[in-house]
Amino acid sequence: MAAFVEIILVVLIPLITVFFLVKFRNFESKIPPGPRGLPIIGNLHQFNTSRLADHLWQLSKCYGPLMSLRLGCVQTLIVSSAQMAKEVLKTNDVIFCSRPVFTGQEKITYGYKGLVLTPYNDYWREMRKICTLHLFSSRRVQSFCFDREEEVFLMINRIKHQITTSSSEVVLVNLNETIMTLTSTIICRMAYGKRQGQEMSRFHELLLECQAVLVNFYFRDHFPLMGWLDHLNGSMARLNKNFNEMDAFYQEIVDEHLHPDRSKMQDDIVDILLQLKKDESCSTSITFDHIKAILMDIFLAGTETAASSVVWAMTLLIKNPKALKRAQNEVKSLVGDKGKVYEDDLEKLEYLKAVIKETLRLYPVAPLLVPRETIDKCVLNGYEIPKKTLVYVNAWAIGRDPEFWEKPEDFEPERFMGSSTIDYKGLDFEFIPFGSGRRGCPGMSLGATTIELILSNLLYTFEWKLPDGTTRDDIDTLTTPGLVLHKKNALCLVVGKDN
Repeated sequence: MAAFVEIILVVLIPLITVFFLVKFRNFESKIPPGPRGLPIIGNLHQFNTSRLADHLWQLSKCYGPLMSLRLGCVQTLIVSSAQMAKEVLKTNDVIFCSRPVFTGQEKITYGYKGLVLTPYNDYWREMRKICTLHLFSSRRVQSFCFDREEEVFLMINRIKHQITTSSSEVVLVNLNETIMTLTSTIICRMAYGKRQGQEMSRFHELLLECQAVLVNFYFRDHFPLMGWLDHLNGSMARLNKNFNEMDAFYQEIVDEHLHPDRSKMQDDIVDILLQLKKDESCSTSITFDHIKAILMDIFLAGTETAASSVVWAMTLLIKNPKALKRAQNEVKSLVGDKGKVYEDDLEKLEYLKAVIKETLRLYPVAPLLVPRETIDKCVLNGYEIPKKTLVYVNAWAIGRDPEFWEKPEDFEPERFMGSSTIDYKGLDFEFIPFGSGRRGCPGMSLGATTIELILSNLLYTFEWKLPDGTTRDDIDTLTTPGLVLHKKNALCLVVGKDN
């Protein structure tokens, strides 16, 4: 087999080289500048880094806010300034509003029957309308208020119990693990009405593997003539195995909801989607695959993003004691002696909201946003952007642009206080942690509310300190590779009961 592969490569490599030379020779001088790539692979080696957004930001300082890369045979554009982001996400949004077709994404989303990763077309527009009206409207988000509050309060009580029952004078809480479990439970409860048990454990395992195969490198995405290597190296088998397991998991959920004797307190998201499936007036014929694809979107987008933001906020606060004290004082003075922070209290917490905004500026949930693809050619800042160009908007770089932010590397929530009107709803292009335009995050309101509720209760209920022998400088800000920006090393803090 090895000899056969070598023979095939000897034949294919010269052909691919000639293909690339012909394909890219005509427009290389017209596209934005960028680092010179290697033969065949182009700039793929520059994507092999754990701090990809930061690495691309450093490159953009040399080549400009519009930078071209070639990932195999995929022409790619990196956008690294607020001005150019506005051109892409607003002025030319209709051209830059599609999504690329990648192997892992296509399989996991049932052939793009979801919303987040689906290319721009009539189906996507109708699905966006359905999700906005029925799943992520303010009324629907509010209907799950009790679920979110109850799960947060249960988490707080578990930490209290850990304090009171511990034989040790020092109780150490792993916030990465604690918050991830909480947000996963909230999303599962909203999505299909369950909060714990064997299903939750199984969900965690499947979802972690799903995230891995989703961002895995597939030869066919970058080298169309070499897709067979995905079968030889086991990538396709791994992808198909995870898809089949996830599909079986979703089918169990659907079957359970269809059972005539099922009892329920209120409609969850699966109930809503099943009702839409029966609705003959719905312009899009919803199938079980559509329901499963939407569930996939919700699980992938909802479980990790809120947890990551809370952990980063606590990391930055523990490294900045004055900000931590101010945030705690605000929550305690405005909430009083109620013992808990409810969602109705959140609107009063101006400094807490500023802390979250500053956290999202420095550590955006998706530092390169979700990649886009052009549906037609266009001219941007004097450069020609070809049709079907893969586009990454570097929110990490934009949030650190000294042209817009004074002392951009410093954690200063005060910059969002007072007369500042900067918000994360996608209208201020120097601050776009949830994206903007047609492909902005539809669950933005839900995500922001969840982050605020968790963080406010953590600050209200407990006093957080560094472990003995640890200084603020010991708390690192290393990140993990992937679509969502996670803290690499767990944030473990000493907790003391305050209320």
